[in-house]
Amino acid sequence: MRMDFRNCVFLFVLLLGGCDRPEQVKTPVSGGGAGPIEAINHTSWAINHFSVDGQNALDIIGPYQGGGGGGSYGAPAVWTPDLKVKVEWETGVAFADDVPEIPEPKRPNTDGMNEQNYHQAWSEYSKKYDEWYSKIKAFSKNHSRIVSVPDYTGQKTCGITVHFLPCDQIKVTTSCADYGSSDYPIKDPVHMEKPSICPR
Repeated sequence: MRMDFRNCVFLFVLLLGGCDRPEQVKTPVSGGGAGPIEAINHTSWAINHFSVDGQNALDIIGPYQGGGGGGSYGAPAVWTPDLKVKVEWETGVAFADDVPEIPEPKRPNTDGMNEQNYHQAWSEYSKKYDEWYSKIKAFSKNHSRIVSVPDYTGQKTCGITVHFLPCDQIKVTTSCADYGSSDYPIKDPVHMEKPSICPR
């Protein structure tokens, strides 16, 4: 079969264009997805509640403990250097004896009391308890920070874990590894002492 001149030119241009076409750049995609919002508390304060990008993690976390598990965070399929999250949290007194100068009122012993004295004793206790709780609650503080999400390119993601550090500092990770394992990226010990002067 004979090919005419126009077909030969068309075929030549097509082949030449294919040779000069730049290789398509592939954007790396992580095998991530949504997961729970968890936390590790490295401080002596309780974390009364916290959220990530407005998603409430629900749980109260005691000093030097882990918790959370509520809410959900889905890392974008492609990490970018400007990826950040906003973490909001409230710290407060963990145990009543943490503030010995404000002792918790004792529950009344109502054994053998008649009805009138019984109600009066509990009424007085309730009033003292409310006053005590208001003083303890005054130690609570609200915090808010925007923090960068570390690079997870090529890694599977499992929600997000917030680490609450002394001096109201935080770190986050999307790692699927367990805290304390060799693969976990944040190496800070769970018990961390607050320095005498916090960095600004």
